[in-house]
Amino acid sequence: MTTQINFDPSGLIPVIVQNSVTGDVLMLGYMNGEALEITKSTGWVTFYSRKRQKLWQKGETSGNRLKVNTIQSDCDNDTLLILATPLGPTCHTGHATCFFSPPILTNDPLSSLYNTLFSLEATIAQRRNSDSTGSYTKYLFDSGIDKILKKVGEEASEVIIASKNSEADPLIDEVSDLLYHLTVLLSEKNISIATVLERLRSREK
Repeated sequence: MTTQINFDPSGLIPVIVQNSVTGDVLMLGYMNGEALEITKSTGWVTFYSRKRQKLWQKGETSGNRLKVNTIQSDCDNDTLLILATPLGPTCHTGHATCFFSPPILTNDPLSSLYNTLFSLEATIAQRRNSDSTGSYTKYLFDSGIDKILKKVGEEASEVIIASKNSEADPLIDEVSDLLYHLTVLLSEKNISIATVLERLRSREK
């Protein structure tokens, strides 16, 4: 049965986009009927800009598109929820999500730790596209893939060496360094962390 979408009087419907892997709310946008049909047919999230009065595919300029996994409506069919795989940071500021500001209220002070890996990915993407000359991350990208691979190899070796130590802190430090350099490598190859996590999740089956 086809769901009857209830657009508002101006022909629009609010759309919440959520990361299908992490559950993070990525952004809120609006669609008209044409934007919804394009999103369904192409598999890429396309909105209607109320400010510019035109259709726009998320990431059409930056390349940070949103790959659709599922689309569903709420109980009144007047709001849509899209579960998507983000290909890079969603927010125009370079953050992984548009909701990156400190929480107005939180009962879980550790909740921000859950998104550390995705925040790291967003920061690395920012540095990659910056003009900063003092950034180690920028230096790695400017040096090219061979330099990045060399650092990944070095850090992997350091993890092995630290594992022979009875103390936990050196191993934690080296694993952190390895995860950072692996994230740089993924960025260099234009592969998102969410894509890797989806592959891991598929292997659970």
